Amino acid sequence: MSEALRGLPAVHRILEHPSIAPYEDLVGRDALRAAVAATLDRARAAQQVPPLEMLVAAVAERLDQRVAETLIPVINATGTLLHTNLGRAPLAPQALVAASAIGAGYSNIEFDLVAGDRGSRYARLTDLLRELTGAEDALVVNNCAAAILLMLDTFARGYEVVVARNQLIEIGGGFRLPDVLARSGAKLVEAGATNKVYIADYERALSAQTTLLMRSHMSNYSIEGFTHDVEPPELVALGKRAGIPVIEDLGSGALVDLAEYGLPHERTVQDAVRDGVSLIAFSGDKLLGGPQAGVIVGSRAYIARLRSNPLLRALRVDKVTIALLAGTLRLYRTREAREHIPFYRMLSRSTEELRERAQAYSDAIGGPKIVESSAFVGGGSMPNARIPSIAVAIETPFADELAGRLRRHHPPIITRIDDNRVLLDLRTIAPSQDATIIEALLDLLE
Repeated sequence: MSEALRGLPAVHRILEHPSIAPYEDLVGRDALRAAVAATLDRARAAQQVPPLEMLVAAVAERLDQRVAETLIPVINATGTLLHTNLGRAPLAPQALVAASAIGAGYSNIEFDLVAGDRGSRYARLTDLLRELTGAEDALVVNNCAAAILLMLDTFARGYEVVVARNQLIEIGGGFRLPDVLARSGAKLVEAGATNKVYIADYERALSAQTTLLMRSHMSNYSIEGFTHDVEPPELVALGKRAGIPVIEDLGSGALVDLAEYGLPHERTVQDAVRDGVSLIAFSGDKLLGGPQAGVIVGSRAYIARLRSNPLLRALRVDKVTIALLAGTLRLYRTREAREHIPFYRMLSRSTEELRERAQAYSDAIGGPKIVESSAFVGGGSMPNARIPSIAVAIETPFADELAGRLRRHHPPIITRIDDNRVLLDLRTIAPSQDATIIEALLDLLE
């Protein structure tokens, strides 16, 4: 080693630096040492002795990349309540307690405590779902797409499914309903036009090969203007006349009327049950506010056929998901309990409360403006619904750089950018996170 390179700091000196030591909990001691060693090796190869702070910054950059590849908590300051890229619905404390109790030991997931014999994991949620939705029976699989696949495979493999043309949706990641139908072995038959669909269109689409009539939730778009659609009771009546079940991909999973929270009415699971839809599928991690799951409710006879499909084993949920979902569903018994679900707690916050919290940001930092904002439900639910909100706005010509530095903070803070402003929407920030964000902004803005 040249005399000059002897000036490189020892590994332990960088490991103990205040900017590096906190990474140990995130990536582990071995990864920390490897990042320091790689940075020092690079300096030796270049025959350079950078200042200590420059070496620390290079190590931190390596570790930030490592952290970004792991699953860690982030702070959602975007104003999108069910942010698909950030994990959709945060879970209620009661649900997490229930999951911890079940996950920490053994459970009766497939054991009948009365008979002392094998039981059904699917029975653990049936009574709760029947109570809350009014349906005859229920079944839970690992997500809503799996629920649709199971229904199509059970009832329509090799046969025709009639779907309105305006409901042939594509959801995030490029997944399209026609592709799901094709993969299930069902044949898609389109009814109506893009903007107008009548019951007569469904009638003309029926054939001896038709085994299902299907409705699909327009999860991430809407059609306005010169339009007409078929009401669910009309479609159910046609299905009864033709002897064909109607299934519905309700998508969002609303169990309450969101008009209570100042939002437009969203078709609820109970609405679909009352309309007589044979099978209704919806997500657990959207408006329901629980874990990722696909819930199916409806006719006892049709649910029984789903349970007998061998494909169900590939789609089943584990004990932790069942515990999380059960812990969430129990909160729907009263409005007071429901607002322990973070999604509904966020909806319930008044703009006056958000403005008071934003003022605390402005007072502490001295500079950010308090602005009116629009929050969104997100998660493929209610695409046009805006929720009045309040945001803290930081005006800077380096908005992209500031947003990037906030993303690299520990914990990462995810914002949105509007022109040259970094916006932190208080609607999706928990009050307990305010102090963390204020401290991060003070450090970065200095």
